[in-house]
Amino acid sequence: MRTIPFPVVDEVARHCLQEEEPETVHIEVHLPGRLDPAGLRKAFHEALLRHPRILMREARGRWYRRRYAWELTERPDVEVVSFPAPGRDALRDARTRALTTAPPLTDSPPVRLEVVERVGQVEGSEATDAVGLSPQLRPGRRPVGSKGTVLFLTINHTALDGPACLRVLATAAEIYGGKDNSPTAPPTRTAEAPRDGTPAPSNWSPPARVAPGTPEPSPGNGMLVTELALPHRPKGAPYTVNDQLMVTTALTIAHWNREHGAHPRPLRITMPVDDRPRDLTMPIGNGTRLVEVPFSPDELKEPDIQPLLARTATRTRALKSLPRPQLGHGAALLTAPVTPVAWRAALTRGLRRAAAPWTSTTLLSNIGRIPYPLDFGEEAGRAHAVWFSAPARMPRGLTVTTASTAGRLHLALRWSRSLLSHGDGAHLRDLFEHYLHTTDVEQS
Repeated sequence: MRTIPFPVVDEVARHCLQEEEPETVHIEVHLPGRLDPAGLRKAFHEALLRHPRILMREARGRWYRRRYAWELTERPDVEVVSFPAPGRDALRDARTRALTTAPPLTDSPPVRLEVVERVGQVEGSEATDAVGLSPQLRPGRRPVGSKGTVLFLTINHTALDGPACLRVLATAAEIYGGKDNSPTAPPTRTAEAPRDGTPAPSNWSPPARVAPGTPEPSPGNGMLVTELALPHRPKGAPYTVNDQLMVTTALTIAHWNREHGAHPRPLRITMPVDDRPRDLTMPIGNGTRLVEVPFSPDELKEPDIQPLLARTATRTRALKSLPRPQLGHGAALLTAPVTPVAWRAALTRGLRRAAAPWTSTTLLSNIGRIPYPLDFGEEAGRAHAVWFSAPARMPRGLTVTTASTAGRLHLALRWSRSLLSHGDGAHLRDLFEHYLHTTDVEQS
């Protein structure tokens, strides 16, 4: 049986697993119609076979081995697709499982797909965490609908990331519905970001933390998802929607920290960069590299939005263009197979704790426009809403994930319960919506 050594990202994640806050990625796809259970099971199984790199489990090994390894399997070890009983709380319960229960690494593949049939419940802005719903609507939001089917794809992030598994789901949609689910071409830039002489804050000083709100006694993550209008980007603007979302995230956290009396400090926002193709040749696994976008306290205090957007565009474009290992050069050295993997695990956990003050403030993962139609045929239809959420362990304690489908922005806020409560999440959502609107300006 073929084995593959853990890449750097997988090994670091494996070293730092915590039962209280599982490293899961959640993908939630809303369809207007219904799916045939047998047909979907068959289509998803075929999609797994067409992307054989997803059929893997952690190989067993002795404590003194030098590396973890993935063992590739010819077929799934377990039934991946399930159909929970429909009911009023079925959506909430599926989201809860996505946050609290990771697919085991010992079974191939380390993903699960739950298919929830909606039975007429109304969820307003789709705001939810692991324990309840918040049905209020505000201007700019709209109900996603009370009928149809919701696909919940839960991923063990030690093995795989969201874009890779979305590729597999797009293949399943094409097999099931018989429709072309080829990816659309990525958007092209129409203008270069102007050079800006303002120096970026230093990365050597500890960045701001998200100020604690009202922590909850139960461990784990909470989550809130909502649908918003996409911000307008003027034709020919030097910045992208991603830059607008980056500025929105920075202003939201700066406002939150001021409200909670935190001393002003520079913010650093981690941004995943994914250069993989989106067609059938897309490498399956953890394929993004992480860069950190800095912001000084002064430029986030009553800012002039246009110059801030231009500076942010300059920074993000420069960071994307720099060749860099996925987690930096230090992680590559840390995972070199020169000592037993158990020793490196203890060292990695210790260094992670020591480096906590220098960890970035938060993570913004902008999936961007969903490149696939996710069309499951005439009866089930095409996806009209897709949410992702990324793990939110401390010391960050908050992640922001965005995607756009059918001309709408789908925002997921996910937080550590040891830092924030559902009420805090709702307030952060309102701040995000406000500041997103401030970036929606015409160029002068």
